[in-house]
Amino acid sequence: MLIEDLEELLPDCQSCDQFRFGKRLAAYRKKNPVRSDEIALSQLDNEIRRSIQACQIRECAIPAEICYPASLPVSENVSKLVQLVIDHQVLIVAGDTGSGKTTQLPKICLQAGLGRRGLIGHTQPRRLAASSVANRIAEELGTEVGQGVGSKIRFIEKSAPETYLKVMTDGILLAEIQQDRFLNRYEALIIDEAHERSLNIDFLLGYLKELLRRRPDLKLIVTSATIDVEKFSAHFNDAPVIKISGRAFPVEVEYAPVGDQAEGQNHSENIVEAIVSASKRIQERDLVLGRDTGDILVFLATERDIRDTAQGLRRARLPNTEILPLYARLGQSEQARVFKPHKGRRIVLATNVAETSITVPGVNYVIDTGLARISRYSIQSKIQRLPVERISKASSNQRKGRCGRLANGLCIRLYSEADYKGRSDFTEPEIMRTNLASVILRMLNLRIGEITKFPFLEAPERRAVNDGFRLLEELNAIDRKKQLTEVGRQMASLPVDPKLARMLVVANSQSCLSELLVIVSALSIQDPRGQNGGNKESALDVRRQFEHPDSDFLSFKILWDAFEKTRRTSTQAELRKYCKSHHLSFTRMREWRDVHRQLLLTCKQLRFRINSEPAEYSAIHKSILSGAISQIACHHEGKIYQGVRNKKFLLLNSSVLSGKRARWIVTSGLIETSQAFASVAAKIEPEWAEESALHLVKSEIFEPHWSKKRQQVIAHEKISLLGLKLIEKRPVSCARFDLALARELFIKQALVTDEVVLKSSLLDRNRRFLRKLGKEEEKLRRPDFLLSEKDIFRFYDRGLPEDVASTADLAQWLKRASAAEARKLEMSRAALIEADNFRLDESFFPDQAAIRHNRLKLNYQFKPGHDSDGATLEVPLALLSQLRQADLDWVVPGLLRDRLIAILKTLPKSQRKLLIPISGFVDGILPQISAGDGDLISALCVQIKRVKGISLSAKDFDENRLPPHLRVKVKVLNYKGKELDCSADLLALQNEYAREANSPVVNSGAHYGHELECTGMHDWECGDLPESIRLGEKLVLVRYPALIDEKTSVGVRLFAEAEQAIESHREGLTRLYMLKNSQLKKTVKKQLEGFQQRNVLKLSPEMSSLVPESLTACYSKAFLQSKKTVRSHAAFTAQYDSSRSELVEWASRLESLLQPILDGRLSVQKRLNRLW
Repeated sequence: MLIEDLEELLPDCQSCDQFRFGKRLAAYRKKNPVRSDEIALSQLDNEIRRSIQACQIRECAIPAEICYPASLPVSENVSKLVQLVIDHQVLIVAGDTGSGKTTQLPKICLQAGLGRRGLIGHTQPRRLAASSVANRIAEELGTEVGQGVGSKIRFIEKSAPETYLKVMTDGILLAEIQQDRFLNRYEALIIDEAHERSLNIDFLLGYLKELLRRRPDLKLIVTSATIDVEKFSAHFNDAPVIKISGRAFPVEVEYAPVGDQAEGQNHSENIVEAIVSASKRIQERDLVLGRDTGDILVFLATERDIRDTAQGLRRARLPNTEILPLYARLGQSEQARVFKPHKGRRIVLATNVAETSITVPGVNYVIDTGLARISRYSIQSKIQRLPVERISKASSNQRKGRCGRLANGLCIRLYSEADYKGRSDFTEPEIMRTNLASVILRMLNLRIGEITKFPFLEAPERRAVNDGFRLLEELNAIDRKKQLTEVGRQMASLPVDPKLARMLVVANSQSCLSELLVIVSALSIQDPRGQNGGNKESALDVRRQFEHPDSDFLSFKILWDAFEKTRRTSTQAELRKYCKSHHLSFTRMREWRDVHRQLLLTCKQLRFRINSEPAEYSAIHKSILSGAISQIACHHEGKIYQGVRNKKFLLLNSSVLSGKRARWIVTSGLIETSQAFASVAAKIEPEWAEESALHLVKSEIFEPHWSKKRQQVIAHEKISLLGLKLIEKRPVSCARFDLALARELFIKQALVTDEVVLKSSLLDRNRRFLRKLGKEEEKLRRPDFLLSEKDIFRFYDRGLPEDVASTADLAQWLKRASAAEARKLEMSRAALIEADNFRLDESFFPDQAAIRHNRLKLNYQFKPGHDSDGATLEVPLALLSQLRQADLDWVVPGLLRDRLIAILKTLPKSQRKLLIPISGFVDGILPQISAGDGDLISALCVQIKRVKGISLSAKDFDENRLPPHLRVKVKVLNYKGKELDCSADLLALQNEYAREANSPVVNSGAHYGHELECTGMHDWECGDLPESIRLGEKLVLVRYPALIDEKTSVGVRLFAEAEQAIESHREGLTRLYMLKNSQLKKTVKKQLEGFQQRNVLKLSPEMSSLVPESLTACYSKAFLQSKKTVRSHAAFTAQYDSSRSELVEWASRLESLLQPILDGRLSVQKRLNRLW
């Protein structure tokens, strides 16, 4: 078989095969064919013949005779149109509504010889229109949909080998470009309703302009209403334009304004009343004419308007009138009712879906509110808004054209003529008011080139293009060079919105693809859950069966599982019944399954893993977050949430989270009508959002500081995403962001301040060294005199490795460091103090003071203005009473000079000036005073008297005016060593703790257990009593033994105070002398009792104890007059023997002394009585 023979067959092949076959033949020609090539040529011959056979099958399916309805205006131009199609690659057909261009142009293409070697593709902007057009054309061609005439609407495809015409939505054709960039399957394309200028249409027109240069065999027909057709012609290099008029029944326009037409006024009762009023006028017109003059088509902006108007019309009770709604979300069965024959009048309440795509039969009247809900994307707020706006003149005329197709029509416009004239000529193309991310992603995947150079009919604004790129960057679909990432390529392969595609890609890595396929497919369609009409409450009750408590997204999964379980065991009829009882749209549930299946197949082609085990809540919502980065929000107040870019929105009641005030949520998206709202949401953690948007979050590091608890330098991190604060203040390791700063702060705030918690002998030695230097500086009251924090920092900075910035780092380094390296961090005077010429004389600032046979600890603090500033002596409570002011005055020799100067400055000026210069005076007397001179002020007074001849006393000075650091403080410690009190006023402390100081607990055995202590003596039965004794070893207490009066006996006790001991000893001696000779005591007592009896009338009641008190006084005078101290048995006996004879004499003396006193008292008493 010759190559030339096969080349002659190529023109009869399918257009999709010609290029491929031709390329293979050219390759064979180059190779100088051998036998193996003959086999290949034979195989190619078979393929070519199968391709030719496919063309023949299609040709046989095309009717031999094609008829055109005479009632359609386009039928008058068939021959002209056929010739134009044959002669030109591109044809622009402009036709009024009802001209028949939609249904007849495919037939004209067939008559022009197209549809044999490839398909005739016929696109419609809406699925509803595609379905009805396919049915109508199939009916006219005498075939069925799925045979000669095929259709594809989203996931429902009906076709066969003999299919020559394929009716589809423009979105389907766009999707096919992904697999067939040259659209080789098509011999001709008809882009219908191009004047709608949807995003898909604009992209197709731009793409086809480029493609036509590469496919000269491809025919393109663009149809449009008779508006702005010159723009289409110019776009395709001045392609020919043919205009076809519609059915020429005149339409009367009546303007009936109902008030302010400002945006947002469409729901007013005025509009409903105006529609009811217009309907009644038409009804009255019928009564006048005596016949039904046709149906009424009412154009309204929203579904809510349709419901409100339907209620108003039903209340009006118009006779013989059927009221039907028509909008895109309406179920197919409900939509089909509009096209069924009926009796009486029908009022169809429709949105702008009936403006171009659907021709409602039997309409002679149009009531136009002049409003429509227009989808607009806000670049600033990143929200798809759905405001109600005034329609353009072109849309107004389109609506008007919907009546008068059968007879004279009437269009009632509920706005003024001036309002009409002031409107824009055309509706702004969708490409100018939508996000371009999906278009850009598609173009990048197809490698079409830069979007700015793409031949759009009208190029979008640069900022809109940039916004689309920004969204793709948020989704990680492109890099900074605006090139597709691997994630972006996977997203482009998925036939859903880029945000939803991103969710699926991440779900693959999060092992939750099974759940996300259900959720994403649900978000790709209209919500199948119904709650309209009178069954709203019932629908809500049923809906709660499928609710997840924290996530509307998982509510879809619950609903899916319940539906699938029922579907597997139910017939089609039973399944429809199930949907109806559960307020579900059967059509949308089926669509949901179709979308799910397509996505599942695509994911398998991408080799994604479908998880078999249920996924975690966190994994599912992290996947959702990846595609909904800009849709996270935190609770603001009530049902209001604060989203990214400072956007506030309302969470609707239909959400499971409504009223729960979840702290953080993610939504499926925001829609803005009169206000922004979200209906699908789920609880999330802000950390999930951060994890999902690492390329977008902004991290602000502040307040780096050492954390003793964490033993590392930390900083606070604030995480924000597109202006929304995810995390206000989170501790993070500073070393992650700035190792040098972390090391610096580790040295400054940890090593220098000694806050490192680490068992290290090196650090322990450094601490001891620094404490020693610190004590020297505090004694001198010159902080940083020997060593400053800067010096310590420089020392550690020199020796510490660059990568050590925490306690853990230091511990690791110390383990591996050599002895020589470790020594660099060991402190010494030589290493730290450059010129160490100063050495502190320890005797001037001792660490211990020798007081009362004890060595007491002295502490020094430099805290100006604080009570503890200066030197503090630690004194056990048991020793407090023994302390004297002189002990404190001389305890710190280094303070004497400054203390003396300060004391002298407290003198009155008149006295102070006699000692000027004070410092010189002090320097002169300082060598002359010592601790043996008593307290410091007394010693000072002596020296002033000696040097200046001035007599002063302690009262002339005011020690309270001395600076705190010049007054040695006493810290009182209990027996456990804990501080009880601290003050510079020794006397006040002693008075405060006098009782406690003498308690057995404090004195620990001073009262009990000592050999000198005794009780119950009636004579000197103890040994000699020393003046004082010492107790204890660690704490030496000086105690004073003395007799104590026990009334009936005498004992020996140890006293802390010498004065107290002397007083007790005198009383004890007196009692002991009384007890020594009872006969002598009785004699004296009897003498005193006789004196009492003689003067009984002269004694006052208060003198009842006269005898015992007089007896004690006589013994004291008789035995204690001697200046000799009685502290032994011999001295006691000698004193008794020498003084016993004087006892009776002292009793007589006392009587002589008391007698005149008592007589005088009696005389005074008698005089006083007379006065009364």
